[in-house]
Amino acid sequence: MAMIKVRPTKDELFLTIAAQVATRTTCIRKGVGCVLTNSKGHIIGTGYNGVAAGLPHCNEEHPCEGCDLPPGQDKCEAIHAEVNAVLQCHNVHEIDTVYCTLAPCVRCAKMLLNTSAKRIVFSEHHANYDGLTLWNKAGRTWIRDA
Repeated sequence: MAMIKVRPTKDELFLTIAAQVATRTTCIRKGVGCVLTNSKGHIIGTGYNGVAAGLPHCNEEHPCEGCDLPPGQDKCEAIHAEVNAVLQCHNVHEIDTVYCTLAPCVRCAKMLLNTSAKRIVFSEHHANYDGLTLWNKAGRTWIRDA
């Protein structure tokens, strides 16, 4: 009898891809990956956290001032994975689901609320829940999928 291979769910698949995207980070404090999909389940953007183009990478040359500070401090020079992913989208009103290795911070949640994203699926909670609280207040769905 042939062994049946179980396919991962779309949520599992895209979180795995987000984790792989996170390996491209230039931030030495935390690697975060993000994948954006449309309503048909097609990838329309990916991003990881890192410094702006043209700046020295924290993990290659010299760390930024925020590399040793706790999460939420503004001294970190990294652009968040969600921002970098949205910048790749041709039309932010096609975004249906956001897959992140880390739940969005409140600033990223606000940005994502101005897209058509309906769901956020993530692997790990952020240091605070402000982003998810705001997301819930807008009546949108979030799922922690470990």
